Amino acid sequence: MAILQVPVERFSIVTSKPFAQVLASIEAAVGHPDMRAFATNVAAASSFQQLEQVITPLLGPAGFMEFVRFNLGQILSKAHGPSAPKILRIVVGNPLIMQQMAQHVPDAASYAPVTLLIDERPDGVHLSYDRMASYLAPYGNETALQVARALDAKVEALLASAAS
Repeated sequence: MAILQVPVERFSIVTSKPFAQVLASIEAAVGHPDMRAFATNVAAASSFQQLEQVITPLLGPAGFMEFVRFNLGQILSKAHGPSAPKILRIVVGNPLIMQQMAQHVPDAASYAPVTLLIDERPDGVHLSYDRMASYLAPYGNETALQVARALDAKVEALLASAAS
């Protein structure tokens, strides 16, 4: 049995923009594929080139697609009523980027796709993301780290754009 300690860096930005406006900005920047059709088409691809042809059109302007979302605020509202803060976890990614990291550090597949957390607090709407480079740093693979840093930059640009 092996245990690796992985310290995580969290990027967070706060905005005074309304939750709905922040969410709309993110939704406009990422693709929203039919995940059943996506899985079928990925399985049917017989080469990496065909896989790229399946994935690329599904990516939004920010270069990501949404895989799933968890409306945690809806759960809070059941316990605390309509005044409960909104909290949404959106899992986004780009399988082509994930593959670039996982070929060098297989554990990267534990961290990709990534989570965007959007939540209301008294000081504004927080947009948070755990940096991929911090997850992969303990593995010591510079090639995977370069890909992770580029991914971090893209995600952070998406969040900064949604907040501004």
